[in-house]
Amino acid sequence: MMKLLISPASPFVRKCRVLIRVANLMDTVEEVHVNTTPMKSAPEVVAANPLGKIPALVRADGPAIYDSRVISRYLDDYAGSGLYPASRLWDVLTLEATADAIMDATVAMSYEARLRPAHEQSADWVEAQWGKAHRAIAAINDRWMSHLSGPLNMAQIGTACALSYIDLRHDDRGWRTGHKALADWHEEFSHNPAMVDTKPE
Repeated sequence: MMKLLISPASPFVRKCRVLIRVANLMDTVEEVHVNTTPMKSAPEVVAANPLGKIPALVRADGPAIYDSRVISRYLDDYAGSGLYPASRLWDVLTLEATADAIMDATVAMSYEARLRPAHEQSADWVEAQWGKAHRAIAAINDRWMSHLSGPLNMAQIGTACALSYIDLRHDDRGWRTGHKALADWHEEFSHNPAMVDTKPE
């Protein structure tokens, strides 16, 4: 059995957890909760990923693999779940990368507030990160909505996990304002059983 090292609040972790459920891999991948932080990575995380980041996928037949996009591609290929359709591959990968960039920026905002002393925090830096996320949200709403319809793929899962993380950590930013199409889509997608099952407490 493979083991996925996780912390449930991470949007990168959630993306992989949603895939595991969609691809019916719950009996193949054990989710292992770890207590780890960017300031002090847990030893088992460092053993799997020298960067000390989660998620990391520990395999019995090879070295651990890491980075959520690598894990997603691997598990999709393993399960044959078709979440990276060949006919739309580059669009799916680009939209997934856009979702991951939203996660990068908003997780960085969280770290600034939660991990740095108040006197060292930079409001300008936080706003710069939000600017990146907000531009990406606008781009998805204005250019990519057609790619969020149709058969389920990893672009949809990544986008939903990124937006849900903003709701979790930065709800006061009001990302839905001016992005009605994306907000309506997210509301509907959030009812997907795999999203419901992986919602952080």
